[in-house]
Amino acid sequence: MRKLILTTATASICLTSMALAADLPARAYTKAPEMMQAAYDWSGFYIGINGGGGTGDVNWNLLGAGDEGSHNPSGATFGGQVGYRWQMASWVFGLEAQGNWADFKDDNISLQGAWDNQTRVNAFGLFTGQIGYAWDRTLFYVKGGAAVTDNRYRVYDVPTSALIDSANETRWGAAIGAGFEYAFAPNWSLGFEYDHLFMGGNDVTFFPSTAVDHIHQDVDLFTARLNYKFGGPVMARY
Repeated sequence: MRKLILTTATASICLTSMALAADLPARAYTKAPEMMQAAYDWSGFYIGINGGGGTGDVNWNLLGAGDEGSHNPSGATFGGQVGYRWQMASWVFGLEAQGNWADFKDDNISLQGAWDNQTRVNAFGLFTGQIGYAWDRTLFYVKGGAAVTDNRYRVYDVPTSALIDSANETRWGAAIGAGFEYAFAPNWSLGFEYDHLFMGGNDVTFFPSTAVDHIHQDVDLFTARLNYKFGGPVMARY
């Protein structure tokens, strides 16, 4: 009899437990937070190379005589840049120094006589600040600051092509520009940039004639750029 009672009690307990389990709500499932795609971080030091071309607008005015005419020195350029950027949300701020070899050259026959005036830009440098806006790996920016050009001036006799006068000058001015850059690898980016250099006008003294020309100069630059950025390339976002 005792065994029958124990067996009946055990069966009753099992049936009750099963009934209670059926009445319990289903266990809630909590989904783990999803990690969004990592966003590129433009912050850090970078170094790179650039190459392209440029053209200028140069006017000579011989003091005491008058306008000698204008020409447009143009040619190739190659150089490098180094800078630092820091990113705040989608805004990117930076400082950059750039130095380039150049071969921008052109000439014209003077309106004042039978001689040929030639201008050649041998090199230039830019020292600029940047403000940009980034969409992940894509960056658009504008820039502005100081510019310097290394200029060579030559005067040739037209009938004989002999060099009769010369001068060299380092000139300071201002620069503005805009660019686009895309990070195609964790630390590498490729970009394209346009810059305009406002170099103004200077009085240049020639040797051996001691003649003085007021020479006005502007330069337009078009370059492709390849940069390597030091530091972590991405930051995780949730």
